[in-house]
Amino acid sequence: MKLPVSVLLLALLVPTPLAGQTQAAEAAGAQLFRDKGCVYCHGAGGAGTQKAPALTGLPTDKHWSPAQIRAQILNGGQKMPAFADSVTDEEVEQLVAYLRAQNKPAPPARYGFSSRTPRAAAP
Repeated sequence: MKLPVSVLLLALLVPTPLAGQTQAAEAAGAQLFRDKGCVYCHGAGGAGTQKAPALTGLPTDKHWSPAQIRAQILNGGQKMPAFADSVTDEEVEQLVAYLRAQNKPAPPARYGFSSRTPRAAAP
């Protein structure tokens, strides 16, 4: 059975709850990546530093499945410490979603800072 092209295009444009959940997990993972200290070794956005390798290739690296990334976070390896005692199961899933994201979201502003201009002090 052939479907009209317009039906196929409409199916691609309609957001699914799963897509929204994935985006929320990726955003939460971005904040965790920063707040749990991953940035300290792996650099901003996972770009890598002298302390730890880049993680930017994980979305396309077939050798690093979500299960392997999860195990690495929980158990550590080589120079990476284990974080099993530092993260919840939900946080691990959010970190995995962030690391596997094709277009990594930036974490929100830290400590409630925003780009708005502050109010002038009262006289």
